[in-house]
Amino acid sequence: MKTTIADFKFNNAPLSEGIILVSNMIRSDFPVEQVNIQLQTLVTEARQIITVNSNIDTQISILLKLFYQDWLFSCVKGVYSLSEALWLDKVLITRQGAPVSLGIIFLHVATKLQLPVIPIIFLAQLILCVRLNNGTYWYINPINGETLTEQMLDLWVKGTISPFANLKRKDIEETTHSIIIRKIFDTMKAALMEEKKMEQALKVCETLLTFNPNDPYEIRDRGLIFAHLECNHVAISDLNYFIEQCPEDPVSEMIKMQIYSIKRQQIILH
Repeated sequence: MKTTIADFKFNNAPLSEGIILVSNMIRSDFPVEQVNIQLQTLVTEARQIITVNSNIDTQISILLKLFYQDWLFSCVKGVYSLSEALWLDKVLITRQGAPVSLGIIFLHVATKLQLPVIPIIFLAQLILCVRLNNGTYWYINPINGETLTEQMLDLWVKGTISPFANLKRKDIEETTHSIIIRKIFDTMKAALMEEKKMEQALKVCETLLTFNPNDPYEIRDRGLIFAHLECNHVAISDLNYFIEQCPEDPVSEMIKMQIYSIKRQQIILH
């Protein structure tokens, strides 16, 4: 029997497994078996090279070299569509991806090798963290495998939030798998909308709504997609729901204009 999102325990399963499940619900052509075989091949190769008896630092260093230098995983370059850099099947073939997809593949291999690597959403980007035996933490940038010091992370906070903001311990705590999966597919939805792949973006929206069926922001996005697909009656219903639920949101005024525009268009057409 096919597992559904409603009864799948995302936080108790490997992150890659949850992402494969959601990807398969969105894309009927998502090659689950092929992706699992490719991931298993990476794990097998890593096991042949990495000695379990060596310390964690050494094992992680070897895995980083393997991942970025031998397997040639890297951040996607040049002109590309963001959705292609997020789908795991595409990234496993091209070996180029967004930080989050690279991080998920690295994390999968590390977890199978029983290495203490955890995922953290830091300022909307995925970073990896290794818990070392001496009680210290090693932060890794999944873009290129380079080390991120706490000083560097503090500079990121200052550059992103405010020059007066400081790195806090809660900023670098482990993020639950369900939150990471939601964030990945939120990014995927925005990318697909930007790429005008509206039917697939709608599928992402409806899949995300199974996490929280009454999420006004998700319903708003679904309304905007329906408007683009000229399903005007449903679009107006979704957009009105957002305005009722979030009247104080600054976007509400723009959504009211969108509803007015759709209604006006309907009058002109009839």
